[in-house]
Amino acid sequence: MAVVHIDVMLHDEILDPQGQAVERALPSLGFSSVAGVRIGKHIEVTLDGDPDDLAEQVEGMASKLLANPVIERFTWRVEE
Repeated sequence: MAVVHIDVMLHDEILDPQGQAVERALPSLGFSSVAGVRIGKHIEVTLDGDPDDLAEQVEGMASKLLANPVIERFTWRVEE
């Protein structure tokens, strides 16, 4: 079994209102050195099966369901 961590973020050119709200709120909590905030999602998937097919499976899941390729990008890694 493999545990795969998938991170999905908006493309840099897409506005991130949630990130902007957090960025505006942080100085009032004493975090004045924050220069930018982007918010995304982290997904953990446990996979059975052939490790040779892992990349194909993860790329397929992420590009077809977990991320919207028009506005989001994704990266993934296998937990050691």
